[in-house]
Amino acid sequence: MPACAALPLAERATPLYTASHMVEMHVRYTGDKHCELVHGPSGSVIETDAPKDNQGRGERFSPTDLMGAALASCILTTLAIVAERDGIVLQGAEARVTKEMHQNPRRVARLPVVVRMPGGISQPQRSKLEMIAHTCPVHRSLHPEIEAPITFIYPDEPAEL
Repeated sequence: MPACAALPLAERATPLYTASHMVEMHVRYTGDKHCELVHGPSGSVIETDAPKDNQGRGERFSPTDLMGAALASCILTTLAIVAERDGIVLQGAEARVTKEMHQNPRRVARLPVVVRMPGGISQPQRSKLEMIAHTCPVHRSLHPEIEAPITFIYPDEPAEL
């Protein structure tokens, strides 16, 4: 039994996760390797399918596709939070993520992300935003064996891909 469990409820440390930090989602298997995911707070729906290379038809995002999409979306959202606070215009920024699978055992191996930034961002702002991108919650939550390099492209610099 953890030491804090022996303490009266009022004397226990504040839990790391509180109700305001939790989101409930519901997933229903609909057959034929398809699932319907419902975001509890908004009711927004996403459907998934197994990928073609794993007995599916590839008609929707696969669960591991969503992992890559979540990473790219999280990077842009985290950048937007800082950009808005610092008065940096981020409108038009885009990210592309490529999911690379390891076959044995089957798992995500790499999620390289390329972020195309809008113009007008100074060098000090670029340095700050590039550092911030690596702090998005999804990037921080990835297993250490998953490589997730982030490359930034600016319109006033030649692309190096």
